[in-house]
Amino acid sequence: MFKRVVLGISGGVDSAVAALMLKRKGFDVQGVFMRNWDIADETEYWNEVFSNLVKDYETGLTPNPDILCNRHVKFKYFYNYAMDQLNADAIATGHYAKTSFGPYLDQFKTNESVRLLMAEDPVKDQTFFLCQIEQEALRRTMFPLGGLAKWEVKQLAVENSLEKFAIKRESMGICFIGSRNFQDFIKEYIPDKPGQFVDLDTAEIVGEHTGIHKWTLGQRSRLESLPEPFFICGKNVENNIIYVVQGTNHPSLYSTLCSTSDAHWIHSEPQELQNNKVLNCDFKFQHTQNRVKCKLCKLSTGLVVKLETPLRALTPGQYAVFYNGQECLGSARIVNVGPSNFILNYPLEVRSNDTENCIEKSHKFVRNRRKVGNKIASSS
Repeated sequence: MFKRVVLGISGGVDSAVAALMLKRKGFDVQGVFMRNWDIADETEYWNEVFSNLVKDYETGLTPNPDILCNRHVKFKYFYNYAMDQLNADAIATGHYAKTSFGPYLDQFKTNESVRLLMAEDPVKDQTFFLCQIEQEALRRTMFPLGGLAKWEVKQLAVENSLEKFAIKRESMGICFIGSRNFQDFIKEYIPDKPGQFVDLDTAEIVGEHTGIHKWTLGQRSRLESLPEPFFICGKNVENNIIYVVQGTNHPSLYSTLCSTSDAHWIHSEPQELQNNKVLNCDFKFQHTQNRVKCKLCKLSTGLVVKLETPLRALTPGQYAVFYNGQECLGSARIVNVGPSNFILNYPLEVRSNDTENCIEKSHKFVRNRRKVGNKIASSS
């Protein structure tokens, strides 16, 4: 059924070994080099992808370009190109992931949806970055490396005269911009807009910044006027203020609650949510972090996520990615973050109007979700 496979080539060891393994299986393999962003590509992706990315940064959000790139570029434009222009039966990539249809679609079922599963190597697993791709493409995608560890991939490369790929430095560039400096890249699209850093604890101005879009929650601010390290804990986009706190473990950086946009479920919406019940699953919003237990409730506007353990720097614009065992269920974009540990333990006296507004916004978030919280509590 699957004979002609179009493989996305990056120039690294992963796609090189993926090509080797596909050829060994007897597939007719055609490689397509997947180029990072350059000027010639702008008109093709601008309307659907990059313009939205720029808008997010302008409004103080921190999007994840790699998740968007996989959804819109690698598993949409590339997939459609392979199918429509190259008459492919399937596509393949060097991602570390698995599906319920098997690494070479040998368990493909015409009338069933496919499930996205974690790779054998938990350190290299890339399902986090694949959490937004659609069924249409995933059903016809092969992941030859899903059952291998990174060292095994490099060993295969060496054993098959692909040493130059095995010793090549691994690319860590952001999708769309490659190895270019992010700040140099984004300033071509968003002009500087100077504003102030404000200490959340004292309400004092402690420095100036050149644009909210350059900073994300949890990031060290490196203020020259302060000898101690300060970290970003919030943004006031309307007034162009960035709030900072001293210490990487300040309680204002930690929260257990967030709300999201409508979720994208890879296989199907979990039955618990279809029945308006609470879903217990695992959560993470950064690729390298450990998963934590969470409870999900469905609203008309998206999800409310209650974490079992407080997480540092939950960030609007990032993706909440959900797991059940080895399966990546799907994801949803974080829209609001609930009150931090700092807010929940804040004294009655308020030190500034800005802080008061911040606290009131957080308490309003909680009040609006109270009925959901009751549902979560009753399910425990």
